[in-house]
Amino acid sequence: MKTIIKAVCLATVIGSVGSVVAEDNVTLKTTELAQGIYMMQGVGGFTGGNILLSVGDDGVVMIDDGLPPFLSKVKASVKKLTDKDVDFLINTHVHGDHTGNNADFGAGKTHIVAHQNMRHQMVTTGVPNQEGTVPMAALPIITYSDQMAFHLNGADTQLIHVAHAHTDGDTVVYFPDKNIIHTGDVLFNGMFPYIDLGSGGSVAGYLAAQKMLYAMANDKTQLVPGHGPLANKADLKAAIDMLEDSIARVQQWISKGLSEDQVVAKNPLKKYHQKWNWGFITTEKMTRTLYKDITGAVTSHNHKDKQAHKH
Repeated sequence: MKTIIKAVCLATVIGSVGSVVAEDNVTLKTTELAQGIYMMQGVGGFTGGNILLSVGDDGVVMIDDGLPPFLSKVKASVKKLTDKDVDFLINTHVHGDHTGNNADFGAGKTHIVAHQNMRHQMVTTGVPNQEGTVPMAALPIITYSDQMAFHLNGADTQLIHVAHAHTDGDTVVYFPDKNIIHTGDVLFNGMFPYIDLGSGGSVAGYLAAQKMLYAMANDKTQLVPGHGPLANKADLKAAIDMLEDSIARVQQWISKGLSEDQVVAKNPLKKYHQKWNWGFITTEKMTRTLYKDITGAVTSHNHKDKQAHKH
């Protein structure tokens, strides 16, 4: 998966979907993680974030919905599992590779659910790197502030807001009875994470969210990351360790008064380059993200809120 994403342009990964081509050789792989719980992941190309589906007697719940060029493939994959419509669509956050098909589902019988900050961003500033107003059909019609629960298909499903992490509107979806967590983009498995400072994300919040997930998980927990292969607790620990060490490595040069470009020139994340570097979040970009956040050099529509969170 990492190799595939390396070939995807920057704009595609963060949600500008106009340049994506739905090639015939791109497919969606469906894996049953537990009875009635399925992970859908793009194979042969970048289809968007990983999708999770809960199918049962009470209905169908989908978590994230991918990029528009692959809508037909998403629907076909769902059709193989059930003849029912998708009743609820949970968005883990605002980016277009996770919300790209909202308008189509929302125009039908699907009720879109998300954190209130995500809807607010869609309404006020739109989806990052996409022009124009977000269609009404694409907006969440059910929002929550801290936590929310679904009691469907014989299981309790918990929606948990993690503050100022990947964005300011992130949702983690936890199936405690199944021991499955959809992390959204709070986890990029085996890759440097994208922390969207411009949408209210923060390095401290991202790390705190990952540590919360780690406390929730055990050795048998299946973690569905926003991007990358199915993960486990050890994968999450590796991501936490990498981020904590990376913060310290950048901080040591900031403490010496170096500028952003000077810190980049020191290449403090060199030890992680071979394993964690990828096409969108390169080693340099990860360094610059850490520098900007640590020093407070961030321009954001949520800048004031983020600074309040940090202090």
